[in-house]
Amino acid sequence: MQFTLADFSDLAQVVGALAVVISLAYVATEVRHSASAVRAASGNAANLALQNVYLEVGSNLQCSSLMLRGLTSQEPLLRDEEFQFLMMLHGFLMAMQNSYFLALEGTIDPELREALTVSIMSVKDLPGFSRFWRQRRNYYLPGFTSYVEGLLARPPKQTLDVYGMEAPSAIG
Repeated sequence: MQFTLADFSDLAQVVGALAVVISLAYVATEVRHSASAVRAASGNAANLALQNVYLEVGSNLQCSSLMLRGLTSQEPLLRDEEFQFLMMLHGFLMAMQNSYFLALEGTIDPELREALTVSIMSVKDLPGFSRFWRQRRNYYLPGFTSYVEGLLARPPKQTLDVYGMEAPSAIG
């Protein structure tokens, strides 16, 4: 059997088309792996941001005392303390807003967002959080504000007793 130049041309086109299909399949696989890696890195970063806030507040007696007093106080704290309390809580909610938007764009799993933002449920009915939210809610993006408003409308969640306890003085 004798191949003509046209036969070689047809064979080359078939091989070329097959190579394109294989290349596209390879690129699709790489894109999926890349997207998965981005989601994992974003989820880890969102988790670490909130973990660092908890560690800072939890490992610093002044911060934890201020946060507890700010959350449980019916009245605003002294001016400088109230400002510090509001800024700490604002930073905390900024980290939550970040995880909210990462979940919306599909970069992190919505279940992770819920796990990161569920702590709002434990403080939502405390007077200091209500005071904070009245003052600062307009500083957040509308979608996140609506999300938090939805959390605030949920029934109360069983929480740690720490917010309701009268803390003994460290100096006694």
